Amino acid sequence: MPSRQKSKLQVDLVIPVYNESEVIERTYADIRRVVDALPFEFRFIYVDDGSNDGTVDTLRGISANDGRVTLLQLSRNFGHQAALTAGMDASQGDIMISLDSDGQHPPEMIPEMIGLVQQGYDIVQAQRIENDRGASFKKITSNFFYWLINRISGTQVLQGAADFRALSRDALNGVRSMQEYHRFLRGMISWMGYKSVILPYHEPKRLAGKSKYSLGKMVRLASDAIFSFSLAPLYIGLSAGFVFFILAGVQLIYVLSLWLTGNTQRVEPGWSSLMGVLLIASGIIMILLGFIGVYVGYIFQEVKRRPIYLVKGQSPNE
Repeated sequence: MPSRQKSKLQVDLVIPVYNESEVIERTYADIRRVVDALPFEFRFIYVDDGSNDGTVDTLRGISANDGRVTLLQLSRNFGHQAALTAGMDASQGDIMISLDSDGQHPPEMIPEMIGLVQQGYDIVQAQRIENDRGASFKKITSNFFYWLINRISGTQVLQGAADFRALSRDALNGVRSMQEYHRFLRGMISWMGYKSVILPYHEPKRLAGKSKYSLGKMVRLASDAIFSFSLAPLYIGLSAGFVFFILAGVQLIYVLSLWLTGNTQRVEPGWSSLMGVLLIASGIIMILLGFIGVYVGYIFQEVKRRPIYLVKGQSPNE
């Protein structure tokens, strides 16, 4: 009996949203203009990450008029990485493409992404061309973060890589098998080692509103990346401790040499040097304990096995 073949390739578009009521209809129209011209079956998976500005009502209206649109509502704001994870878990297609809803991930790249997956690539990673952006605090700190993470971890994370990518079913299953609570998807996907290709793009300006990645959220994401992919902070503390052990040995040898040569008058007891050494050594100990505490905290949150996100509703109901 001949095997039954699927008539069309199924592609899921995972789009996390948070307070994007100003742009959601326009970006949906832009994406639809591109995908409606392609000979594939598309499904729009919008993941609302606890919006409170009317985004959900807008998406419900879109879903009611387009049967391809599914809306997942998380019970609260779990963060961008958790929202992306929820969309990935809901994806059932042959190819999954994740992109943001603010218009900065051009949907015109979708056909090329699909074509590259069809050519045999499991990961098509879009890379923002950094020359498009002038010098700014965000750019400087971003460059420093990528420089640091690529030197202290065994995983190379592409500078300028965004959460704008296409994954084959095999690669998506690989991501879904990793259930750690603190998630840095760029590193996790790079760590898997599947066949990948880089797709550069020029990032357009946001259509409206402002970035939802505050300084605090960027710091937390960087912390998740560093402490999830590297033990370097612990080694830094240990190395500093060894350095001060060596300095203490040098000081001891110096003092003993003065006693042995009879130059005891040069040994001047003083609080300044003693307190300086104590304060520096105590600081190193506290830093090392702090690093250990962070790792223990991460372990504590992992062993509780709490879900990465909670869904409170889905439209349409399936």
